[in-house]
Amino acid sequence: MIIKRPEIEILSETSYEELLKKVERAGRVCYKSEGNIKEGSAETFIRGILRRGHESVVEHGSISVRIVCDRGVTHEIVRHRIASYSQESTRYCNYANEKFGSQITCIDPASGFKYDLSDEKDRRKYEIWKKAMGEAERYYFDMLEAGAKPEEARSILPNSLKTEIVVTMDIREWRHFIRLRGGKAAHPQIREITEMILEEFSRRYPVFFEDLKSEE
Repeated sequence: MIIKRPEIEILSETSYEELLKKVERAGRVCYKSEGNIKEGSAETFIRGILRRGHESVVEHGSISVRIVCDRGVTHEIVRHRIASYSQESTRYCNYANEKFGSQITCIDPASGFKYDLSDEKDRRKYEIWKKAMGEAERYYFDMLEAGAKPEEARSILPNSLKTEIVVTMDIREWRHFIRLRGGKAAHPQIREITEMILEEFSRRYPVFFEDLKSEE
């Protein structure tokens, strides 16, 4: 069994400058102020419309992200309707194959739940989790050896199973996602993913997410 931490990767190839120009051009149609487009005007314009709550304008830009997390987290991610998803399938992926290392991979919960493994209680929870994952792996392979197809054997696989999902949302929906899934009431593991996304978005596309960064 492999244990790994969650991660994200931005797949979009559209540059920040291209996103700025597209969104500004679309937004200025509302005011017929296209004549005000000039070098450096986009960030000021977009910052202003976001401050006034006119977020429909930023729907003209979208971002695709590859997320590596556990399957429990993806059950929450896909509840966001205005998005496109492509996810690793346990129907077709046979984890006994060499390309998977002939092992299942599970997402380490320790960082999301902020376990302190020097603490006896947290260490005990973590040890129980690891034992349960090892047993799930063993019985999954037993099912395959008994002639089960991956789509049959997957019923044994745990929520902690690592999965990959590519998510494409427009910028308005990403802003909603970050507000909801990065909030204090969110599940710790999806909040961990959301913090990674916001950090990367703030670095790559600052004007679209800087106000959310300041809300942390």
